[in-house]
Amino acid sequence: MQEYKQVILVRQDLQLPKGKLAAQVGHACVEAVLRSDKEIVKVWHAEGMKKIVLKVKDIKELKKYMQLAKDADIVTALITDAGKTVVAPGTETCCAIGPSDEEDIDSITGDLKML
Repeated sequence: MQEYKQVILVRQDLQLPKGKLAAQVGHACVEAVLRSDKEIVKVWHAEGMKKIVLKVKDIKELKKYMQLAKDADIVTALITDAGKTVVAPGTETCCAIGPSDEEDIDSITGDLKML
């Protein structure tokens, strides 16, 4: 049976405070779901909405994995901060990938470490 999951990639070079990091991850999760196929979201929801937060080194690594997901036709959502608190306006903080087939996502992000 096909299982779905979502991963959220978070830049480690920004050293975001925990609250800011949580908000950015939330933005990414929601934005990716809004962009996703409704039937996939329905199944993913029924399965428990599996999501994993992973670390990337910097913006270059974030965009590398985001592009790999796009090339595989997996929904992505890059979050750009408004800059009202701890980072400069326009800072790209994190990226959600999926929800999509777990095996497809793992083939792209399987080498990354959990946050």
